Amino acid sequence: MTATEGDIATRCGYVAVIGAPNVGKSTLVNRLVGSKVSIVSPKVQTTRTRVLGICLHGDAQIVLVDTPGIFQPRRRLDRAMVAAAWAGAGEADHVLLMIDAARGLDGDTLAIVERIKDKGGRAIAALNKVDIVKKPDLLALAAACHDTGVIDEVFMISAQTGDGVEELFDHVATLMPAGPWLFPEDQISDMPQRLLAAEITREKLYLRLRKELPYAATVETETWEEKDDGSARIEQVIFVERDSQKAIVLGKGGSMIKQIGADARAELSELLERPIHLFLFVKVRDKWGDDPARYRDWGLDFDA
Repeated sequence: MTATEGDIATRCGYVAVIGAPNVGKSTLVNRLVGSKVSIVSPKVQTTRTRVLGICLHGDAQIVLVDTPGIFQPRRRLDRAMVAAAWAGAGEADHVLLMIDAARGLDGDTLAIVERIKDKGGRAIAALNKVDIVKKPDLLALAAACHDTGVIDEVFMISAQTGDGVEELFDHVATLMPAGPWLFPEDQISDMPQRLLAAEITREKLYLRLRKELPYAATVETETWEEKDDGSARIEQVIFVERDSQKAIVLGKGGSMIKQIGADARAELSELLERPIHLFLFVKVRDKWGDDPARYRDWGLDFDA
């Protein structure tokens, strides 16, 4: 029997958005959802855990699983992130493989294709950043995607500008199986606000510091106090591994952390639609990347 939402037949399903690092997965998910649910930065492997972005298209509710970039892992955190990405793909109804059109079928992407093939899976491909690639090269890449034997459809998009995204969205909606919506109509993510707030600050940290700060940094929301006037007072700690990194985050006279805080505060206030009072602190915690508690917070498997 077809499920209904009121008197309208409904459909709902999960779509795992997978791909090599920094191909635009989070940018696409945020665009389809219509709001930020996953952080974005020029750094590869910015997304650390599985993030659900929930969007509606006609009678279909599409649950997008934004996953960490899949690459050859070296550290414990790398292994946990890659395991989370493949777990998200395995649990989804469909797989959307994003490919940077400028990089093409590089080593990381070909390894993903082989893994899909080994598992007997299928995928839809989205060639992203097509606005910076010549048409003959795009057509050749699309043909190469079809030749892999695991890709059913190829869409050419720019997640940044929105070009081609609506056609992809239309197609994905038609693939959703009949069934009731799994989330309320106005819900756009399953990420707790405390974690989302920490992720927003981590994004601003990366955007401000870029090459100056390695991945040895994380952000935690320590306190969240609701105020009588509708605002919220949030205290967060930025953890780094060495004193030299702490100095970078603080900046001269505390200038850098003030800029990071102002950036994060502005976006959180807009996102949560209310005033946010944000207070940032920096602490050194050696080898925080080997702390099982961090992995539990992110929904990652410490022993992956």
